Amino acid sequence: MSEEKSLNFIEEIIESDLHTGKYTSILTRFPPEPNGYLHLGHAKSICLNFGLAQKYGGKTNLRFDDTNPEKEETEYVESIKEDIQWLGFDWAQELYTSDYFEQLYRFAVKLIEKGYAYVDDSSSEEIATQKGTPTQPGVANSYRSRSVEENLQLFADMRAGKYRDGEKVLRAKIDLAAPNMLLRDPLLYRIKRAHHHRTGDDWCIYPMYDFAHGQSDSIEKITHSICTLEFVPHRPLYDWLIEQLSIFPSHQYEFARLNMSYTVMSKRKLLQLVNEHIVSGWDDPRMPTISGMRRRGYTPKAIRDFCDRIGVAKRDNLIDLSLLEFFVREDLNKSATRRMVVFDPLKLIITNFNEAEEILQGENNPEQENSGTRNIPFSKEIFIEREDFMEEPPKKFFRLAPGQMVRLKYAYIVRCDSFVKDANGKITEVHCTYFPESKSGADGSTLKVKGTLHWVSVAHAKNMEIRLYDRLFTAENMDDVAGEYTDYLNPASLQTITNGYAEPALLEDTENTPYQFLRKGYFVLDKASTKDKIIFNRTVGLKDSWSKEMKK
Repeated sequence: MSEEKSLNFIEEIIESDLHTGKYTSILTRFPPEPNGYLHLGHAKSICLNFGLAQKYGGKTNLRFDDTNPEKEETEYVESIKEDIQWLGFDWAQELYTSDYFEQLYRFAVKLIEKGYAYVDDSSSEEIATQKGTPTQPGVANSYRSRSVEENLQLFADMRAGKYRDGEKVLRAKIDLAAPNMLLRDPLLYRIKRAHHHRTGDDWCIYPMYDFAHGQSDSIEKITHSICTLEFVPHRPLYDWLIEQLSIFPSHQYEFARLNMSYTVMSKRKLLQLVNEHIVSGWDDPRMPTISGMRRRGYTPKAIRDFCDRIGVAKRDNLIDLSLLEFFVREDLNKSATRRMVVFDPLKLIITNFNEAEEILQGENNPEQENSGTRNIPFSKEIFIEREDFMEEPPKKFFRLAPGQMVRLKYAYIVRCDSFVKDANGKITEVHCTYFPESKSGADGSTLKVKGTLHWVSVAHAKNMEIRLYDRLFTAENMDDVAGEYTDYLNPASLQTITNGYAEPALLEDTENTPYQFLRKGYFVLDKASTKDKIIFNRTVGLKDSWSKEMKK
């Protein structure tokens, strides 16, 4: 019997709301700021918001929180849309907080008219001081007692551009002695002359996030506004503004954000990595961005399954990156096309093979019944991995050594008879005898071997570059490190192999095909690859080697 998955706390709330008739349908939203690329933490939020809507027959809006024009770019808007669709979701409406600038301005005017907002001429330093401390109440300044008429005129003048940036702000008038510091007359609007990517220079005042957030939710009639735990202290302000404005009562719920081992998800830190060229860009395959994971070869299904597995919690915890890699392997094992690629070539000469070539057959994917086969050319000279031959092997070394036999995958059993060294003592060739009656699939020999090697025909091999990616940082919990986070960069996060050799069938497949390189791992063609320079990225190894290293 399959065990039914229990509901998370947000699902329990939604089911109660639907059951009691509070709502007849649900509407969620995903509200990214267009000031960077989405990362794995955003993927969790996307899967949660869109997943809840799908499960309960509702819809999800995509709303760009574009209230900070200095940091926003159309490039980020397009990348966010691409990432959401790649993950397998689509939105009901594409919206922008800037769509509501006029309505938000009218909301602010309404608060002034009701005596719940005022224009303050204090500097940011003075406001911070006047707010007091967690143990001492704030102190009212003279601007707090301005009349409604004066505040309405001053706010209109702020909009008209009569004041310099930072000269005045609009604040809510709530409670300067509130235990929650965010309720001590928070800022609602500031003056900022900055060109907006959608509204141009129409506005020189912009709403603060705390003001724009709840009111935008209400305008769209969002039923369940889902945020991360750092917004718990903001909820009383969210509710207060909606109550004073007497608008649709959207409600905010909070869940634990995603913290991953060996990873940073601070947008500021990720931007620093890009700007200082520590990584090649936002889509560097070592980055925790969705575009980086896509370029590395992670699949949408693996990310969705991972987000489903870790669930929705109310307390922060650290998720092991190996769990995500497990789901990537699980998906790629079923879908990846198998090919043979040699990373560190050593020439093997079959002394008794006298044909020009022989075409062998290899299955494309043993996990898929109808995946078919491909032609694999076999010849007198082949490449094997240098590590698969030892002159003086230890016990239980089942690969190639003098006098030992191995099977060549899809081909024949061979026995090592001799080898050649150069002047420096480096082995340059291995000479073997093959047994014609031991052909894979039609083995009529009685030979028994314990090792099977992958290989590539020298005459048919295609040269390629292979990029082996690993964790970007060496510390498990990057939120708990001393010093600069860049001190913990992993020097082995990228290793480049320039002389890899692949069987010719590898280059006959479509561009986005995921591959398993036999005995090596899962790989994908990089976007920078050209006809003259083939580049493959390692998505993930066949096994979780990192965890084993950490246990040593």
